[in-house]
Amino acid sequence: METMKTNKIHVAMSPLTGTIFAGDVIKDGRAWGVNKEDVTIEALIAVAQHVLRFKKLSGEDVILSDKQNGTPQYRISVERL
Repeated sequence: METMKTNKIHVAMSPLTGTIFAGDVIKDGRAWGVNKEDVTIEALIAVAQHVLRFKKLSGEDVILSDKQNGTPQYRISVERL
């Protein structure tokens, strides 16, 4: 039986436009493949929903820390309108 190769989807923001893209990157890991898509609104909505759920369960905002040393870098807070 042949196994299907799955590519890991990469998500990143363009530093030039602020657009959030999702898709495959080429082998060097730095350049986008041909299938990148603008997912800005979908990504922001997903993050807002995640933060609201996290706050409901924990009572706290989401804190993102540096992967290397664990130093807090960002606090994400969402307010439902």
